[in-house]
Amino acid sequence: MIILINKQNLWFLTLFSLILVLSVYYITMPENLLQRINQNEETQSVANIREEEVLASLRVADEEEVLRIMDELQQILLDDKKSAEEKSVAYDSLRELNLNKGKEQAVEQKILEVHELKAFVKIKNDQVKVVIAAKTHDPALANKIMRTTQESFGDQMFITVRFQA
Repeated sequence: MIILINKQNLWFLTLFSLILVLSVYYITMPENLLQRINQNEETQSVANIREEEVLASLRVADEEEVLRIMDELQQILLDDKKSAEEKSVAYDSLRELNLNKGKEQAVEQKILEVHELKAFVKIKNDQVKVVIAAKTHDPALANKIMRTTQESFGDQMFITVRFQA
């Protein structure tokens, strides 16, 4: 008796065997293994959300401060009683504020691209504050981030890196 197996039957037997092996593996697998896998996934997602919350809260606070300052400067620009010199200073401050916002976003993007880390950057005069949303503080990584940040500026900047979870 010769049994002829065509391609369709061969595929059926192969897939059926695979399903059978996976079913046996799933049934014999320890129950707490699935629970541990689910817990690890939940822990990782909670950590990611917490990092996002830290950066989001810093951004919101900064945005409120920037909007308040911009409003004050715009009031000076629109006030007829202010001198031309005061308006000029207010205009320069407003322009510098906008330039700093652009630089901050560029540095954040560069840190994300180079180090694959999300960051919050605040520039004030010659000081740059970088906040990295991470639990562990790594001095070597902080040094690399400082070097990456300094590359974005022509002048020497005073850069601080803080890890915050």
